[in-house]
Amino acid sequence: MDAGLLRLAIAVVCLLFGLSSPPARADSAPASCEDPFFSRLSGAYKSDADGNGPAASNLVPTQGRRGLPAPFDSPPLPSAEWQLGGVDYPIGVPDEDSRGPLQQALGCDAFGRWMDEHRIEMLGWINPSANLSTSNKTNYPVSYISHPDALVLDQVIFRVARMPDTVQTDHVDWGFHFDFLYGYDYRYTAAQGVVSWQLEENKYYGYDPMIWYGDIYVPNIAQGMQITVGRFLSLPDIEAQFAPQNYLMTHSILYTVDPYTQMGVITTTQLNKNWILQAGINCSPDTACWESDRSLTGSVCVRWVSDDNDDMLYPCANSFNKGDANYNNLQAYVLTWGHRFSQNVSTLTEAYRMWERNVPGFLPGNTPEYGAVNYLNIKLSDKTFMSIRNEYYNDAVGQRTGFATHYSSHTLGFTHWLTPDFQVRPEFRFDHSYDLAAYDGGRKNNQLLAAVDVILHY
Repeated sequence: MDAGLLRLAIAVVCLLFGLSSPPARADSAPASCEDPFFSRLSGAYKSDADGNGPAASNLVPTQGRRGLPAPFDSPPLPSAEWQLGGVDYPIGVPDEDSRGPLQQALGCDAFGRWMDEHRIEMLGWINPSANLSTSNKTNYPVSYISHPDALVLDQVIFRVARMPDTVQTDHVDWGFHFDFLYGYDYRYTAAQGVVSWQLEENKYYGYDPMIWYGDIYVPNIAQGMQITVGRFLSLPDIEAQFAPQNYLMTHSILYTVDPYTQMGVITTTQLNKNWILQAGINCSPDTACWESDRSLTGSVCVRWVSDDNDDMLYPCANSFNKGDANYNNLQAYVLTWGHRFSQNVSTLTEAYRMWERNVPGFLPGNTPEYGAVNYLNIKLSDKTFMSIRNEYYNDAVGQRTGFATHYSSHTLGFTHWLTPDFQVRPEFRFDHSYDLAAYDGGRKNNQLLAAVDVILHY
């Protein structure tokens, strides 16, 4: 085995068990450009763990930001910004991510220098999990970790992206974003017509070219407009498919059964420091535009943030059309409210009403669902935060989960950053179905779950 690769493997094992990483070189000096690639990569992990990594990427196009300051500290929280879908960063916010280990290691090569020069990022993460459950057959409708008492590779993400410079107001800029997913989670991210044959064959692990879009930033429309064209995450949710973007390891039932991705065009316009307007069209949730049962679908959302940055309101008509049910043609209306009690304590609440029309196997008409979820997030230290989630969900006719019942779930979880590149997230969760047994394949009304996952960024 290459010596650099061996050092990387040892470093990763040490990180997994919370031990101090071995030095990248015998003299503990950071890897130089004369070292092999894997030596540079392991050296980047060591520098980050020692606090000597780059504080901010040289990919940041413009220092500073326009508008309100960031309301949160990230890390430890998943994001420093109030929730906003459809874009990587709100307009006026620079790409402030640190350079990841892979980007650092590539920086010595001609290709890496070319990427830096053109503000192109290459990064990703590896996310396995384990759980113990009182259910024996399945954890569903808990999603992603649906197998009880199992060790699972949830997702491996590879990302290539260029963020448009929305801080400056002098010129039009552009960007792109591509995410490739491999793992068990493809079962939830898959869209009809995008390698969805894997679901039909019930493959345990699969892949999904999950996100791919291009951005055009136009500075002279209001205080800036970003036009996004391609496949992007569904706009309004507190939660997201990507593990590092979530406050907890598992997902709410609300999130399990709502839209995941949309393919089309969305515009995001900064009207002033408080108001953002989003409007666009797509081919209906989780459906490729080349599928015959697509439906032309509208999306309109607004986001308001108070002058003191303590409150956020985000009403969203996420998807509306006249079509009948297809793969996941949900009519979705969502409202999210966020409040910051202090720099360390905040809450997010989401409520929605969704339905499909004329679903085969159900009586003609709508198949409604309703739900609400609340997150209470508490920063405990610069490396750790705690999140408490409580939710209520009503699958009125059983079309979304397979059981016509009311649900509640209550979750306590922690996120701890062992290093800037390595997260651990333990969690405890209790679920209950009221009208009939919906857990363990229809055998139980209650389910208790203990779970943990890790996220290794590269």
